[in-house]
Amino acid sequence: MAEFKSKAKEFQEKSGIQFSNQALFVQAFTHSSYVNEHRGQPFRDNERLEFLGDAVLELTVSQYLFTHYPKMSEGEMTKLRAAIVCEPSLVKFADQLEFGKLILLGKGEEMTGGRERPALLADVFEAFIGALYLDQGLDAVYRFLSSYVFPKVTEGQFSQVIDYKSQLQEFIQHDNLGEISYQIIQEKGPAHNREFVSEVFLNDQSMGVGTGKSKKEAEQRAAEKALHQLGAM
Repeated sequence: MAEFKSKAKEFQEKSGIQFSNQALFVQAFTHSSYVNEHRGQPFRDNERLEFLGDAVLELTVSQYLFTHYPKMSEGEMTKLRAAIVCEPSLVKFADQLEFGKLILLGKGEEMTGGRERPALLADVFEAFIGALYLDQGLDAVYRFLSSYVFPKVTEGQFSQVIDYKSQLQEFIQHDNLGEISYQIIQEKGPAHNREFVSEVFLNDQSMGVGTGKSKKEAEQRAAEKALHQLGAM
């Protein structure tokens, strides 16, 4: 437990997130297997916090998408939110924060690789969100996600679930700005690792260039650039 407290202190100092109620922080990282091996001691597992964190995460991600993507349809926001809060994404967030080092596990769970188990890491991330919400409120959760999660959205890590071409077309048609067209301006790399470069034009004026492993992906990236240039995102 002394090692956990040291790591917990280090994490909070590094992240700038100082819990008022340290018991909540401990609970967020306490697996049920640890509680089972320490009966009679005041440990509580993170399952209830996980339940709460799941709901808080969905709400804050929804708020972010609603605010930052005004042209995105309900269906597209739903798809993007699902991609952000799905287990593989939560595992990546947890790994980035090195949550695996903080988890309190029972000996059996530890020996069978629980510290690296995807479902367990995803649950811990949700539990941490629930604990942070109870300790500091929704604004603190939003600030935390703004540092560690939302930048990944703007960097395009979830672009495969966003139809930027449709968004751009709707934006252009709504404001009667003219005609959109795409052109593959370059193909590079060997056949097994091809890369395409697409340029998007509005009335023959270049609005953005995008790169992708397929022509479709390159066009989507170019459309995303055009939306930024037009102030539509």
